[in-house]
Amino acid sequence: MKGNIAVLPGDGIGKEVTKGAVEILEAVAQKFGHEFEFQYGEIGGGAIDNTGSPLPDETVDICRKSDAVLLGAVGGPKWDNHPVDIRPERGLLKIRKELNLYANLRPISYYSSLSEASPLKKELIEGADFVIVRELTGGLYFGKPSERVTREGKDAVVDTLFYTKEEMHRIIKLAFELASNRTKKVTSVDKANVLESSRMWRETAEEIAKEYPDVTLEHMLVDNAAMQLIRNPKQFDVVVTENLFGDILSDEASVLTGSLGMLPSASISTNGPNLYEPIHGSAPDIAGQNLANPIATILSAASLLRLSFGLEAEANAVEQAVEAVLEKGFRTGDIADEQSTKLSTSEMVAEIKTVLLAQEATSNVTGARV
Repeated sequence: MKGNIAVLPGDGIGKEVTKGAVEILEAVAQKFGHEFEFQYGEIGGGAIDNTGSPLPDETVDICRKSDAVLLGAVGGPKWDNHPVDIRPERGLLKIRKELNLYANLRPISYYSSLSEASPLKKELIEGADFVIVRELTGGLYFGKPSERVTREGKDAVVDTLFYTKEEMHRIIKLAFELASNRTKKVTSVDKANVLESSRMWRETAEEIAKEYPDVTLEHMLVDNAAMQLIRNPKQFDVVVTENLFGDILSDEASVLTGSLGMLPSASISTNGPNLYEPIHGSAPDIAGQNLANPIATILSAASLLRLSFGLEAEANAVEQAVEAVLEKGFRTGDIADEQSTKLSTSEMVAEIKTVLLAQEATSNVTGARV
């Protein structure tokens, strides 16, 4: 098959990890007889420097014409003093709106070879396998007004949390669809004891649950959910929540794998290409030093193969190659220990590529999957 993939390297280590993921996608094309064309666009701080915008119109056009989008990371201290509307992060928010990326899927999986990299006890995390479904285009991040104000002669600030019931419905329904093909449990996370938006969220979840009698629905307050992710992560299957809560909880869940550098994500569109990216940031402190962990981006590329192109065997092959390399004891610095062999970014990519091209693809994979 032929596929057109937009690549947005962004800032910092984004350039390095997307380069590695493209190499793996090219290896997949070689191994399975596909043809992928890559179109590159600017986003984030570098885009501000070159065009004055964190998301140029040309980049949006490239993405809309693609079958899928692979993103690196944006941001860095260089742009911290820019006006709020001209910050690298605005590029992320805008691309989500432009492509109608309403849902972010973040799979959290346990790797036995990385049990020592996690601060949690092995018996707590062994067998953990769940996905966080985060609403991506509503809530506090997009509500208006969001501004500094003066009230009663005092400096103040206002942020607005806004959701329509339709926005809640589509994200919660997606969670039930995913659970139907997993272990049939949805945990809906809210703050219904305080927020009116959460009370509507909970009501909507109850309504949708009636359409899925074989799926168990449980409600959990966000503060309890934060505790349970650490206390008993194996209880979860599909966790669905609004934008802010999902952002925080999915980053917290990174401790299960020992590093943000291990966690991929997929952002699902209503009517355009999906976007795939690691959940980590641009890590400016190690950018350009060939130290970044490329695995989260490579696993995001595996999700791209599965969800945008329907290439299940190819996605499995990538995930299996990642796991095989980890089983051999190869690590980048963020997950290395005294017993492992420490690799640079490019060396890790090369190891994964070598295994991928040499092995037979199977569906027996325990790595990150949606």
